[in-house]
Amino acid sequence: MNSFLPVNQKDMRQRGWEQADFVYITGDAYVDHPSFGAAIITRVLEAKGFKVAVLSQPDWHSTADFVQFGKPRLGFLITAGNIDSMVAHYTVAKKKRSSDAYTPGGKIGKRPDRAVTVYAKAVRDLYPDTPIIIGGLEASLRRFAHYDYWDDKVRPSILLESGADLLIYGMGENQIIEIAQRLDRGEAIQALHDIKGTVYAVDVRETPYGGVECPSFDNVKSSKTEYAKAARIEQDEQDHIRGKLIKQKHGKMMVVQNVPMPPLTTEELDWVYSLPYLRTYHPMYEAMGGVPGIQEVSFSITHNRGCFGGCNFCSIAFHQGRYVTARSKESILKEAKMLTTLPGFKGYIHDIGGPTANFRQPSCELQKTHGLCKGKKCLAPKPCRNLVADHSEYLEILRDVRHLPGVKKVFIRSGIRYDYLLKDRDDRFFRELVKYHVSGQLKVAPEHCSAAVLDKMGKPHIEAYIEFSKRYFRYSGEADKDQYLVPYLMSSHPGSTLQEAIELALFLKKNKIRPEQVQDFYPTPGTISTTMYYTGLDPYTMEPVYCAKNPHEKAMQRALLQYYNVANAPLIEEALRKAKRYDLIGNTEGCLVRSSAQKNPRGAKPYRSNGASRKYQNGRKKR
Repeated sequence: MNSFLPVNQKDMRQRGWEQADFVYITGDAYVDHPSFGAAIITRVLEAKGFKVAVLSQPDWHSTADFVQFGKPRLGFLITAGNIDSMVAHYTVAKKKRSSDAYTPGGKIGKRPDRAVTVYAKAVRDLYPDTPIIIGGLEASLRRFAHYDYWDDKVRPSILLESGADLLIYGMGENQIIEIAQRLDRGEAIQALHDIKGTVYAVDVRETPYGGVECPSFDNVKSSKTEYAKAARIEQDEQDHIRGKLIKQKHGKMMVVQNVPMPPLTTEELDWVYSLPYLRTYHPMYEAMGGVPGIQEVSFSITHNRGCFGGCNFCSIAFHQGRYVTARSKESILKEAKMLTTLPGFKGYIHDIGGPTANFRQPSCELQKTHGLCKGKKCLAPKPCRNLVADHSEYLEILRDVRHLPGVKKVFIRSGIRYDYLLKDRDDRFFRELVKYHVSGQLKVAPEHCSAAVLDKMGKPHIEAYIEFSKRYFRYSGEADKDQYLVPYLMSSHPGSTLQEAIELALFLKKNKIRPEQVQDFYPTPGTISTTMYYTGLDPYTMEPVYCAKNPHEKAMQRALLQYYNVANAPLIEEALRKAKRYDLIGNTEGCLVRSSAQKNPRGAKPYRSNGASRKYQNGRKKR
């Protein structure tokens, strides 16, 4: 019978182990579900015959947790968890979050800031000669010198900062298998400098030939122009077919990134997702209230990896990559059937998705042999003429899953690219999406309406969203469905001045869209948008880009997007006056806010979402 991997010395002894091959340290609670990177990597190693102990959320204030398993035979594997530890701890306003979805009971503070570095240094002090391999999102996105929003400065590669021996970037299954097998054969960690999808550091005198060299840490720290140049190189070479080795000097050390590991094939993905996951959190967390992060994914299926959408503010392109691969239909159906047997299953599969739910193959045939086009996007500002938009296989999968015994409904919640959907000449998927796979409302991400801002985001222009919304409501009506469209919107993205924020507010008002939530742009490591935010330059044109950094201006932009909320009136009026848009202040239909000189009607209250006002919310077409 399958069981959780050892989480303490007692578990290890019960298995008859004197020593673990690897101790896997994670900043998340231990959840054995394939939506959690820790579960995948540990199960992959287990399947290859290695003994793995899991040390989740160790107390970094003492050594007790770090020594409980003793010295592993082959090494320590360290990750911050599913997300960057700084993002887990702080809002975009740099305020402490009140909860952590990847911690028992949602409790905050169970992992340190910059968890990878803290854990690695603790292990290095205790076991100076034991290999340390770091990976996961935090390590992957910080593999080069990078702007750190929370410190507001450029920090060195996390490989050097943490003192680790090797860094795995991207999805790490094949990297960790090769590392483990070669260590097991007796190779030294210092000899493992030829593995794709990894980063290592050597004395500058040992710098390998070939590849491309980025501006150095000292240069990117002192020159924003040099930082922008480095960011473009790092992004452009993130391709497993045409990408080159990248080097970046850090003082007397050279950080070297090997070319990317090819993404897993369909057969490899099927194998990874067939491993014996228990699909829940460790029972030791039950008394603490469980782990909230499992709720959204308990009855969800991941069918693909990679995203050729390549939005500039998204980390997927720099982590998973833009090349799309997918599981077989048979593998997905097998997992769906298994879900119907689990305790708590009520007939609803919450998602068959991934980074972008409706991608099943590379965007064109050329990618398969030449890689993705350097410096270009497949979908923005307009879809490439070579784009192959085909939903037929995905549609077959959805049909087969929704007809399984015990399945009442299959939803798609991980998001679709509506611009890609519109390019499919066959509208059967669109119609069946609306009829069968929307849970009352569909969330999509136009993000903005200004072409200038959308170009900096790497998103399609707003005309695509308008066309999509018209067809969505038409198809919903034809299916006799009273459904909603919820647009994700972002304020203060690089390129957005108050004028662009006003343009978006007017668009929202014209279309009777009242967003309940607005995401303020969050500069996270490793994205092109963060490079723009820090440098004020577009790394692909080297032209200046306006970036709202003042908290008060950011608050004004955010308030404009929720123009309907009376509580935002002072900020909106201030923004309109600053932008000299006096024509939008007053009582007429086209105004965004009443003048402060005019007394508000008695009893006026801030807008609150409720059933009575629902017909005006979320972009639903009023009939």
